[in-house]
Amino acid sequence: MSDRGVMGGVLRRSSFRLRMIERACPRTAGELHRFVKRGLGLDVPRRAVVAGSVSPFEYLRRSFFGDELAGAERAESGDLVVWANRGGGKTRLGAVATLVDLLFKPGIQMRILGGSLEQSQRMHEHLLQLLETPLLADRRVGAGGSVLAKPATGRGVTLMNGSRVELLAQSHRSVRGTRVHKLRCDEVEEFVPEVWQAAQLVTRSGRCGRWKVHGSVHALSTAHRIGGLMSTLTGMHETPGENAGRSGRLLRWTALDVAERCPASRDCASCALWEDCGGVAKGSRGFVSIDDLLVQRGRASVATWRAEMLCERPTREDAVYPMFDPALHVRAVGALSEDAVLVGGMDFGLRSPTVYLWAVVGECEGREVVHVVDELVARDRTLGANVDAVLARGWPLASWVSVDPAGLARNAQTGRSDVEMLRERGLRVRTRRHRVRDGIERVRSWLDHGRLLVDPRCERLIHSLQAYHFDRRSDASEEPAKDGPDHAVDALRYLIVNLDLGQRSVSVVGY
Repeated sequence: MSDRGVMGGVLRRSSFRLRMIERACPRTAGELHRFVKRGLGLDVPRRAVVAGSVSPFEYLRRSFFGDELAGAERAESGDLVVWANRGGGKTRLGAVATLVDLLFKPGIQMRILGGSLEQSQRMHEHLLQLLETPLLADRRVGAGGSVLAKPATGRGVTLMNGSRVELLAQSHRSVRGTRVHKLRCDEVEEFVPEVWQAAQLVTRSGRCGRWKVHGSVHALSTAHRIGGLMSTLTGMHETPGENAGRSGRLLRWTALDVAERCPASRDCASCALWEDCGGVAKGSRGFVSIDDLLVQRGRASVATWRAEMLCERPTREDAVYPMFDPALHVRAVGALSEDAVLVGGMDFGLRSPTVYLWAVVGECEGREVVHVVDELVARDRTLGANVDAVLARGWPLASWVSVDPAGLARNAQTGRSDVEMLRERGLRVRTRRHRVRDGIERVRSWLDHGRLLVDPRCERLIHSLQAYHFDRRSDASEEPAKDGPDHAVDALRYLIVNLDLGQRSVSVVGY
């Protein structure tokens, strides 16, 4: 037989194999699970054991059926965020989700973008291993039994049905030159924020065979950095309503949800995991060894374990105010001494938010306290408009308002400073030059002694006190990062630095 005839036979066998697989396209979650288990050899847990968690299979279900099959009822679609533990199967599961899309949605175009090229390659390696399963690569006919249109490379895979996936480097040039149906991002906590923002514009919807594929971005990661990208994507420390609908696309599971079933013979009372587990691992059906979890629990600090394995919250090692605890410092204003006074703190902004804080200073339960009772946060408004909003809030005129010393500088156009404009409107302004680190230490001192309290209505300040962090790119840096949560805490710092409890004039008792 000629070479052309051999090649023709190979292509026919490959096309036949792919058509047979496409005919087995899952129509239900149960069929999808059976295909992954029997066809790919992976038994993905279908049941979570920790309250608030989802099973890892729920990600596969949402990823696959989030695209509408012609004539079928529309399932959930759109972007997804997977927050899971270290070793929780995120990368392998991303490869599985990629493969089932490649197989059953002809012509789909996808890209894998990791926190580093090495991370992208890990997911790609899992994908290549899955393509070597007997269902997809028949050794009896060599390469001719494969579903691949050409040999896979270290940078991508193309199937006979026109589906294709490639790896992207963590760079603007790589991301901006891309237009695909789906972008799967692995370990986004390591992403450069600017590259992440550029990645939001690379997807497009389109029809792939019988499927209407919705352009979407899937983010998979741990969340271990205070103020990191996952804090934003998961909505941690976020003011309510700021990202409506986020909870519907957030999928979270922990090490206990992917643990193997704990033997009945193991004594829970003497187990080092009991405090975290409470016996739920007796009903888990995962793939992570209980013995491995016990060893890891013994090696890791409590903060690291809770952040990276139980997915509770990031560690506080980069936090500027690690001592801030909402359970301790957030409470409604209570009974104050009769000579309590009202003061203010203000951080100027135009493109960035302007923040104004109202605080009551007085004696409470036998000690002097500062209780922040209200906040105003506004952007894209003039200073005059912000002052109007402050005066219209309904609070008495503050005894004084502390502001950024930069407010003393005269505007080149008007010849007046922001401080002068505030004083012309009747506000009593204080400003004091200080080093940022000194101001931070003053705020920390008030927090440490439980003398700085925040009313629950001050949602932006509460968020900022939790998310404000040092620049993690440099261990030697003593300057906090200026990436969003700094404005409200700056207003608080100005207030604390200018605080003089000996000067009082405006009573607020009974207000």
